[in-house]
Amino acid sequence: MTSIKEQAAISRLLSFLQEWDNAGKVARSHILDKFIETNRGKTAPELEQEFSQGASLFLVRLTTSLRITYVTDSCLEKLLRSIGIFLSAVSSNRYLIEFLEVGGVLTLLEILGLEKIKEEAKKESVKLLQVIANSGRTYKELICESYGVRSIAEFLAKSKSEETQEEVQVLLDSLVHGNPKYQNQVYKGLIALLPCESPKAQQLSLQTIRTAQSIIGTTHPSIVDCVLKVLGTMHLEVQYEAIELIKDLVGYDVRQALLKGLVALLIPSVKETSKLQAKILSDPSVLQLAPSLPMFLQQAAAAKAIGVLARNDMSIAEELLYLHVVHGLMAAMGNMDHSNSQRLASLTLEVRTAASEGAGRAAAATVPPPPQSRRPARAAQCFVQMFPLVAEHVRKGMGEELYQLFLSNAEDLYMKLDSIQADILAANKVNITKALRLHGGSYSMNILYGSHDSAQMAYLTHFEKEDVESKE
Repeated sequence: MTSIKEQAAISRLLSFLQEWDNAGKVARSHILDKFIETNRGKTAPELEQEFSQGASLFLVRLTTSLRITYVTDSCLEKLLRSIGIFLSAVSSNRYLIEFLEVGGVLTLLEILGLEKIKEEAKKESVKLLQVIANSGRTYKELICESYGVRSIAEFLAKSKSEETQEEVQVLLDSLVHGNPKYQNQVYKGLIALLPCESPKAQQLSLQTIRTAQSIIGTTHPSIVDCVLKVLGTMHLEVQYEAIELIKDLVGYDVRQALLKGLVALLIPSVKETSKLQAKILSDPSVLQLAPSLPMFLQQAAAAKAIGVLARNDMSIAEELLYLHVVHGLMAAMGNMDHSNSQRLASLTLEVRTAASEGAGRAAAATVPPPPQSRRPARAAQCFVQMFPLVAEHVRKGMGEELYQLFLSNAEDLYMKLDSIQADILAANKVNITKALRLHGGSYSMNILYGSHDSAQMAYLTHFEKEDVESKE
């Protein structure tokens, strides 16, 4: 038999449940307010004590109300926060299972896709999905099997709240970790987000792709084109994340395609520039908008990215030479329609030519390094052997007067160029690859590339062969 105390507790519980069942919209809202205020942060045993071992009876009412009323947004945010108290409580696995058994995941995902529902309610839905995902691999798989990645990604792209978008990023990051069965699905979903119109979504996606990339270890074929297109953004925070991802991607099998793509962006296609010229002729005011055109923004960002890569890794700088990067940078310096392209291309080219000025003195003063630092020393030696040749051809391509102007202040060069000098840069025929080939294999491979391993030698030989076939 139950004690008088237990009977009283059961009576209070039944009275509370009856009050909920008979309450209208306003009364239920007050009940939820009181529940949230008095039970936030409680453990599962504490909740059971509060409800006389009948907490699940109230939880089932909350989930039922959620499924019936979520379309009308009736007390939706409070309902979700109340359910969150149960699901996030310590030792709450029983509550979690009860919620999932009645289709809780599908309901939460549907909420994200409904336009009429307020942003705050959707954020609470994301937080509940976080709790579910953090409960283990099985639950992450359940979310993904419910077409969750697509729903979550679409919501990230459409959300107008940066705070909510950051919560979505946390959820996607959780779905990437410890979810081997569906981590590739999350990775592809993040890549699909890159063309979206929301800068914040692009920024967060790029950050999460870096994490996913390190976990998965392989790249998706579309990632190069998607990341290069993102470089056309006007938002510097997005451009920064794109360049950080590019720095990671050069360590994977897309390295060659990525470097080729960056160099190609330095010279916009004739088709795109023709479109711009046609618009300017029909409407002179279009010229004022030229700096914001994606192809010029891409050009400037590509010049910046190439500079970052070349500074970080000498072998990348060497490969870029074989991809005609010097020709591309000089052409970008002559783009009078976009000063930022001129400035960034000039600074990136300066990295190469300025090193050549003291190359001979540095080489003479070099002391043989200890055995453990021989590889960095060989990289430095490559720099010394390579850059004098680059400086020589840049000087010839620019002409002495322009070259000296370039050396004096590369960053401000664009402000001092006249139209003739800009045309000289834009139409330059500098071909460092051809010059390296003309020096003979012993110079370009044995001395310039020293003792690279066989795989690297084969890779660089590929560039030489490709250049011969192009007959440039």
